[in-house]
Amino acid sequence: MTTLMRDSSSAATKAELRREALARRDALPAAERAQAAGTIAARTFPVAVGSGAIVAGFMPMKSEINPLPLMRKLADAGARLALPVVAGQGKPLIMRAWAFGQPLAAGVWGIREPEPAAPAVAPDILIVPLLAFDRAGHRIGYGAGYYDLTIAALRARQAVVAIGVAFAAQEIAAVPATSRDAPLDLVLTEREVIDLRRA
Repeated sequence: MTTLMRDSSSAATKAELRREALARRDALPAAERAQAAGTIAARTFPVAVGSGAIVAGFMPMKSEINPLPLMRKLADAGARLALPVVAGQGKPLIMRAWAFGQPLAAGVWGIREPEPAAPAVAPDILIVPLLAFDRAGHRIGYGAGYYDLTIAALRARQAVVAIGVAFAAQEIAAVPATSRDAPLDLVLTEREVIDLRRA
């Protein structure tokens, strides 16, 4: 089977897994989702975050797990924060500096993002949204490939730790990965810390 055929088959499988994962996530009660976010934030963070380290998170949308409690904890410990901005289809995300209390603008799909004047930064730690993940470090996102491009671009320049945050219910047996997929280093759920660097 050619690479193109494999990637096409993988894309169709991912689309079905994406629909199933979204339905599972949407079915979680709001109180359970909030409790999961709090549990992740309350736990000891599995990566050393030195004062001034840059942690890029994301603004949650719809039923996504909320990374803001975790981001606030890391900021209180001395980390500098950043949020993603879509630069265009097929391009890595731009991570722009942001702090709690600073204004946000509406970006692509209405996602809140830093204003254009906020400086672009290169994060040391990237907190990554996802729809589904497996224990090989592969994830299923929304299909545009922004985070795969971003993780690959960052890793080409510097060491960066990519950490998925998710509900335990988002785990699946295996994600059909392709050569374009950038694996995660860890996944944090309300049940456990999954360190994929030792997988």
